[in-house]
Amino acid sequence: MLKQLSRSDLEQLLEAVAKNYALQVPQLLADGTRQLGPYDNAELSLSGQPLQRKPTSYFFPQTELLLTLDAAGNVQQPPPAEKPLALFGMDRTDLAALTFLDQFFMAPPADDIYLHRRLNALLIGLTGDAGPDSSFLPLADDGCDIELIAINQKWLALGHSEAGKSLLRKFNDGDDKQLVTLRKASRDQPSDLLQQASQLLHDDLVPDAFWEEIADRCILCSGCNLACPTCSCFCLQDRQTPNGTERSRVWDSCQLDAFMREASGHNPLGTEALRTRRRIHHKLVADVERWGELGCVACGRCDRACPTGIGMFAVAEEMVERFGLRS
Repeated sequence: MLKQLSRSDLEQLLEAVAKNYALQVPQLLADGTRQLGPYDNAELSLSGQPLQRKPTSYFFPQTELLLTLDAAGNVQQPPPAEKPLALFGMDRTDLAALTFLDQFFMAPPADDIYLHRRLNALLIGLTGDAGPDSSFLPLADDGCDIELIAINQKWLALGHSEAGKSLLRKFNDGDDKQLVTLRKASRDQPSDLLQQASQLLHDDLVPDAFWEEIADRCILCSGCNLACPTCSCFCLQDRQTPNGTERSRVWDSCQLDAFMREASGHNPLGTEALRTRRRIHHKLVADVERWGELGCVACGRCDRACPTGIGMFAVAEEMVERFGLRS
């Protein structure tokens, strides 16, 4: 189902979504970054730099209360949200990250807290001429309920789910020829740098000394993990409050010293070199073996967040330059 929306149509669509969902839309902040924020008559930012906050954090937040246990042993869980989430403004990498994270949380035993948020949510992608200075963002064609493709101050709208098609039904039909042209432009994939780095690691062609060098640059800020939309590691924390014991789930970082430290004191990842290798190896090799695809969706957030230049692309480029096959 292909529709064409004007700016007025777009506003009508978002108003309709906001009636039944807690809608988050892209907004330009005072510091120049673009972030998702509540729709409440906010000024939309429909093109520009990628959203720095990862969209997966809406379904897997940094800290979330799981339950409270009172003195009598009664368990209480937080009440569900009044409205399901709707996220608008995600590009192809954001949608790919959500699809990837779904695999982790929906694999047996499925995570019911994540599922409750995710299965009732509405996702609206934003591609086409929506990049920095209205540059072209490749089409997603998957992973969302509605995809809005910016073109010439209008939007082609694709409904990918029944919910999405229902919301678009009243709008005018779009030109299929335009969509064919845009899909051809989207076939150009980014550099195969990550695939090359993945193969080097799989073939064990990267020496331990390389990880020592990379680890020396790490300052343990964990910004790479905090920014990564496919990171799924967490720990559980209990704390006493006047209401009883609260158990919360909190993001964990494989770059931190205590990440795999055992009660005995032994740590199988006891050096920064091992932890740094694990971070990269997990995304480029372990995830491929488990899920059949890279755990990195090439969003670039870790490279933008890392103050010492050891994000995924930077490390992959260095690996390929130093250890890749020479012609």
